[in-house]
Amino acid sequence: MRQAVLGVFAGLALAGIGMFWWQGRAAIDQSAPPPPLPEAPAPDPEDLPLTDPGDMEGPTPPEVSPLTREEQRFFRYDRNRDRLITRNEMLSTRTDGFRKLDVDGNNLLTFEEWAVTTVDRFGSADADGDGRLTPREFATTAPKPAAKKPACKC
Repeated sequence: MRQAVLGVFAGLALAGIGMFWWQGRAAIDQSAPPPPLPEAPAPDPEDLPLTDPGDMEGPTPPEVSPLTREEQRFFRYDRNRDRLITRNEMLSTRTDGFRKLDVDGNNLLTFEEWAVTTVDRFGSADADGDGRLTPREFATTAPKPAAKKPACKC
């Protein structure tokens, strides 16, 4: 019992010392002077334009290059276009497939729900009913390409 009390007391003492030390370091950092700003050289008057800039023409902007297949695939997942794919962005494309498999709608995919769907898919692909898929039968299990949406009639 005495060791437990001493251990708690020692832990509290170390935590208190640590807090005072941490606050002391913060006070030193706050009172430090800001770093000096770099001095920008004064512009040379000869470099300044002599006419109204509205009359000037700059270089033409570069041509937009078409996106590669990999960039297109990347941007399908990158919903907010920050050039980073988060876990939620990656999983967002899988929710429709998950909901099709989740028959009872409880947001839990049990082995039975998955197995029934897989067995049904196998059965529909096995045209001759021999319990085995030939390469031609297996090709029928490939996902169908999405139908193209009609163009906007704006």
